[in-house]
Amino acid sequence: MATYKDSGVDIEAGDLAVERMSHYVKSTHSPKVLSNSHGGFAGMFLLDYPKGILRREYKNPVLMACTDGVGTKLEVAIRLGISDTVGIDLVGMCVNDLIVQGAEPLFFLDYIAVGKLDPEQVAGIVKGIAKGCRECECSILGGETAEMPGFYPPGHYDIAGFSVGVAERSRIIDGRSVQPKDVIIGVASSGLHSNGYSLARKVFLKGRKPKLDKFDDRLGCTLGEELLRPTRLYAKPVLNILRRYRHKRPIRAMAHITGGGLVGNVPRVLPKGLDAVIRKGAWEIPPIFELLKKQGKVPEAEMYKVFNMGIGLAVVVSPHFANSIIHQFNQMGFPSWRIGEVVKGTNGKSKVKMKK
Repeated sequence: MATYKDSGVDIEAGDLAVERMSHYVKSTHSPKVLSNSHGGFAGMFLLDYPKGILRREYKNPVLMACTDGVGTKLEVAIRLGISDTVGIDLVGMCVNDLIVQGAEPLFFLDYIAVGKLDPEQVAGIVKGIAKGCRECECSILGGETAEMPGFYPPGHYDIAGFSVGVAERSRIIDGRSVQPKDVIIGVASSGLHSNGYSLARKVFLKGRKPKLDKFDDRLGCTLGEELLRPTRLYAKPVLNILRRYRHKRPIRAMAHITGGGLVGNVPRVLPKGLDAVIRKGAWEIPPIFELLKKQGKVPEAEMYKVFNMGIGLAVVVSPHFANSIIHQFNQMGFPSWRIGEVVKGTNGKSKVKMKK
């Protein structure tokens, strides 16, 4: 007699995982979430809500949605047996994409796929997701945990996230108002975030036994701790700054610096005919990038094409507001620098010029 458990799927373990993660999920809920104490197949979120539930009342609301994953950073987490930090990464990779267009995050959903379900491991992932969502003030509305025996090696998993936000249509930030002489502000990353790990893994993890648990004086921590440092979440400071300008529009564009680095992401928010000049040395580059460059013999140009190089968010602002906005980011604990400016280009595709 064959059973589902014989094939590798443990329904009881799944129920235990749901039980252990439920309090993390509920910790992100607010009055905007319509609870269903009897369970359900879909999460429910109030859009026709009583006054005061959202920070502002929207006259012409536009919903925005993003989806992403954590990528091969998961290999480091799996090797070290640490699962909660990548949950924060998952939120960051999605919500940071929302806020650069001026959206207030509303809710988040996750998808977790495993070979064999380990309730503690899955609960750890959701614990991290919940921590990230609380920091971004958005609710976990639901998720899916899929057990697929034989599809993933023992202990391995993959995760994906989905976030939805809202913005006033007239306040959407899309880069159309960017002008020459606008200032580019760089907001510090926490390190690698969740991009470039295929190259980072090749440098640090391939061909020899990696010393992930050995303290490194250059990093001020172990290599494993540095590689698992969670993505910095920019929702709170960005939204706080946007809310301070009720009528003026000092922020013209924002770019979440992910795969492709400054070189690949800043041009995405510039209108045709405008380029960006980024000055190397205008900000502090975390030691992990120099270690990667040196140990992997990675050309500098390649480093700037692959990694964020210490800048997780680029903000294009009117020059009259640049100093004030830098000060506001710094006051909220997000180190920021004037790293470049917008210049006239050609009628071709916008690009970034890196200068010393």
